[in-house]
Amino acid sequence: MPSTTPTHARTPTAPAPPAVLSLEEHLAFATAAMTVRLDEAAVAYEANTAHIPVKPVGLGDVVTVPLTPTLQPPIPYPTPLAALLQRAHHRLLTGGWCSGALADEDGARCMLGAIRAEARGDRGLEANAAAVVLDAIRRQFGDHIDSVPSFNDTHTSGRIPMRMLDQAAGLADARSL
Repeated sequence: MPSTTPTHARTPTAPAPPAVLSLEEHLAFATAAMTVRLDEAAVAYEANTAHIPVKPVGLGDVVTVPLTPTLQPPIPYPTPLAALLQRAHHRLLTGGWCSGALADEDGARCMLGAIRAEARGDRGLEANAAAVVLDAIRRQFGDHIDSVPSFNDTHTSGRIPMRMLDQAAGLADARSL
């Protein structure tokens, strides 16, 4: 016998309206979504550029400071050779750098010209300073460098030659020269 009780059809209920997000919650979700997208982009960049050879860049070539003639000389090294190289470095910083000549018409000097000027006629001190500079250059750039002037003249700016003079001064100081 069939049932006499009426069956009620269930009507589907509408989903609850989305909760209204606060500004902080909205920003948190946006930040999370952007972080995921940036991480995916970083992985894609690494995958797409992995085959490209990259030469490392020395920070000394990137980080620069304005050079002005009013720079005060640093506290001199206690040893004569290190102090000479430090003065030569300072001379290039303040007086300018050149290539192809010991000094140009504006008074700028090459590495050896700065060493010679600061050696003040002491050829032995000048030769020893040039030897330490050449050693510092070869440590960084290899044994194929023939001389300080040839190294100086291969550059188009004084940034690297000046950095090498500074490193040579530190090397001479470490050797107590």
